[in-house]
Amino acid sequence: MKPSYHPQLVNGTRGDPALYLEFMFERRAMLFDLGDLTRLPSRKILRIGDIFVSHTHMDHFIGFDHLLRIMVGRDKQISIFGPPGIIDRVSHKLAAYTWNLVENYEADFSLRVTEFHPDGACQRARFRCRSGFQREELDSAPSDDGVLLNEETFRVRCAVLDHKIPCLAFALEERQHVNVWKNRLQERGLPTGPWLLALKKAVLRNDPDDTPVPIHWRKQGRSYETRAALGELKRDILRIVPGQKIGYVVDTLYNEDNERRIVDLVQGADQLFIEAPFLQRDAAHAAARYHLTARQAGALARRAGARHCIPFHFSARYAGDEAILMSEAQTAFNGTDVLV
Repeated sequence: MKPSYHPQLVNGTRGDPALYLEFMFERRAMLFDLGDLTRLPSRKILRIGDIFVSHTHMDHFIGFDHLLRIMVGRDKQISIFGPPGIIDRVSHKLAAYTWNLVENYEADFSLRVTEFHPDGACQRARFRCRSGFQREELDSAPSDDGVLLNEETFRVRCAVLDHKIPCLAFALEERQHVNVWKNRLQERGLPTGPWLLALKKAVLRNDPDDTPVPIHWRKQGRSYETRAALGELKRDILRIVPGQKIGYVVDTLYNEDNERRIVDLVQGADQLFIEAPFLQRDAAHAAARYHLTARQAGALARRAGARHCIPFHFSARYAGDEAILMSEAQTAFNGTDVLV
C-alpha cells in the first residue's frame, strides 16, 4: 500500500531539526521545524504550504531566512504555526530587512502566522510582501483538542511540552487511507488521472454513495468524460483502511506531564520522529538541559504504541557514536519499559 505522505529528515539524525513531509499525490509539502534548510532543493521548498515550529531556539528556526529568500516574489501563501511568541519572532525576523522596493513585485507573497497557547487560545496575524511585511492582526479563535490545521483528508494536532519554555509536539493524522486497485481499474476500462484524487476526497468527505463522480481522460488528443456512482467505485476499485499517522516530538523534559501529553498525542503513530540527544548514562545532564535520553525516547514510543520509532536530534558530544544512541533508543522501544 502506497503511503500518502513521505517524511524526510532534512539534516539527518545529527543536524538541525527539520522534517520535510511530502504529499505523494499532490505537488505539496509541509515542514516540521525550521532548522537549516540549505540541503533542501529550492523546488522542494517551493512546495511547502504549512510549517509547524516547535519553538524558536536557533537550531529550530534559523532556516526561516533561507525560506524567505526563496519565497519573496512568488505568488504564494505559507501558514506558520508555533508556540506563544511566534508572531513576534516572525515580525522581528522580517523587520531586520529593508523592503522599500517590494511594490515592484507583481506577486504578493504572504505569511499567515498562528500561535497556540497552553489554554487552547490561538492568536493570528498576516504579513504581506507588498505592504513591506507590516503586521496585520487577524481574528483569533480557540483550538479544539489542539487542532491547528483541519482539512478534508487530514488534520494536524499539537501538544504543549515543557522545555523550560512551551515547546510544541505535533501529530499529522490522515482520516482514512484510500488506495486504488490498478488491476480493477483496468478491468473496468477506467483511466488513471486527476479524477482519482477527486474520488478519494469524496470518500473522505463521506459523500453519499449515489453521488455521481465525473471521470475525465484524454486519448489521441480528444477529451472524454463519463460518470459513475461513488458507491459503485468504492466497491469496485478502492481499498479503504485506517489513515497514516506521523508524530514529531523534540526538546522536552522527561516527566509525568510531558509523558502523558506525548503518549496521548502520538498514540498509534505509524512513524514517530522523536528526539534522543543523550545516552541514559547522561540522564542528569539531559534533565538539566530539558531534553530526553535515547532510552526515554524509545520507551515513550513503545508506550504510545508507535509502529516505528525514528530517533534523531543527536547531541554533537556523541559524534561518531551515533549508533550507540540509536541502539539504546531501539532497545527501549523493543524491550523494557523500566527507566533508571
